[in-house]
Amino acid sequence: MTVSAICLSALTLGACAAARSAGEGVGTVREGFAEAATAPLEDLNLRRDAIPTVLLQAQSAPYDMRNLDRCPTIAAEVRRLDDALGPDLDEPTPQDGSLASEQAADAAADATLAAIRDTATDFIPLRSWVRRLTGAEQHSQQVQSAIQAGRQRRAFLKGMGMQRNCAPPAAPSWFTPRRG
Repeated sequence: MTVSAICLSALTLGACAAARSAGEGVGTVREGFAEAATAPLEDLNLRRDAIPTVLLQAQSAPYDMRNLDRCPTIAAEVRRLDDALGPDLDEPTPQDGSLASEQAADAAADATLAAIRDTATDFIPLRSWVRRLTGAEQHSQQVQSAIQAGRQRRAFLKGMGMQRNCAPPAAPSWFTPRRG
């Protein structure tokens, strides 16, 4: 990416930030820009994202049902997983009331941040080897493994919630508990 393309990206980010309502979302764009610009630190293993405890627990015991014998406790565990993983596939997309122009501005900001992140990491010669040698690739694989375990545990818990006739979030959002 050339210097002019980086400048264009910065201008796009500024326009996207301005398109958002007063103060709302600007911090998110700034945080995203800082994160994208410092992406090479992850490749050099100088910055790591911590794996949430709930995902590490899911990885070590995905089918553990200790202390999860009631619907409220299952729901609480599903909520902890939702906090770490984001919404499950069965959850409807939240309608935040934003206008189409705001959604387009958000999409443009996300695309620009991705381009900045890609450009910043492209400056590392032999990036894949650097990631292997620094341990960044291994950490990335550990994070992905923990995410997969968390998703598996959440699905298991929702299945157990259905079996026990629990209401969502202890069961999938489409599930209606039978009366009686």
